Amino acid sequence: MNVEKFYDRAFTWLLTYGPKVILGIVVLIVGLWVIKLLIRWAHSGMHEKDVDPSVKPFLLSLIAVALRVLLFLGVMQIIGIQMTLFAAIIGAFGVAAGLALSGTLQNFASGILILLLKPFKVGDNIITQSQEGTVTSIQIFYTQITTFDNRTVIVPNSKLSNEIIINISKVGSRRLDIELKFTFALDIEEVKASINRSIDRSADLLKTPERRIGVTSIETDGYKIKINVWANSHGFEDTRLALQEMIVQDLKSSGLKLPGL
Repeated sequence: MNVEKFYDRAFTWLLTYGPKVILGIVVLIVGLWVIKLLIRWAHSGMHEKDVDPSVKPFLLSLIAVALRVLLFLGVMQIIGIQMTLFAAIIGAFGVAAGLALSGTLQNFASGILILLLKPFKVGDNIITQSQEGTVTSIQIFYTQITTFDNRTVIVPNSKLSNEIIINISKVGSRRLDIELKFTFALDIEEVKASINRSIDRSADLLKTPERRIGVTSIETDGYKIKINVWANSHGFEDTRLALQEMIVQDLKSSGLKLPGL
């Protein structure tokens, strides 16, 4: 008698839930196949858009996990498994984790944005957080900068995505400005001729944009001349020091002394 009841219940269960289970298995198999196609499409799209290689595997894994979780939740709904308690547990865990890791998650999201939008890249010279140096590494949570005096600065990515960044090497060239003061006893044309000779002798300066030399201010004890020339972003400081040294040497050789010399 018990065996007959068992078979009756089993037969009833198969009639009630069997089609749902079969449909859920079919949806699962087809869904996994579709997810593979979507991952391949996403990989090709990232390659065409030149997404940073360091972030590409993470994004593909994130997309794959998210799609599979959604697929499994959908299959469970098709089969008829109640998701209310499961969804509540996941939601509570998500809120708790978000509160505990808010700063870390912000750095993480900022790192992804930096790698995707590329406001700077490894090798660029940037100014941020009162620090100037060369970007040596961009990680998911932080960016490493080596300053020109060889200090290593670790900057959280949230600081870089929410505050001003000056990328001084993105264009490839920078304007070099030098201001000098002379007494009225010195002829301005002789001064400009000496400065032009120094600029011509400098092999590191760019020919274009053109140089500019002019008087910026007139004071009671003399006048100031400003020099605008262009140099490559990399090696900018070396070019500036070398040019200033040549200007001083040429002025002294021409008998044109700066105040105090």
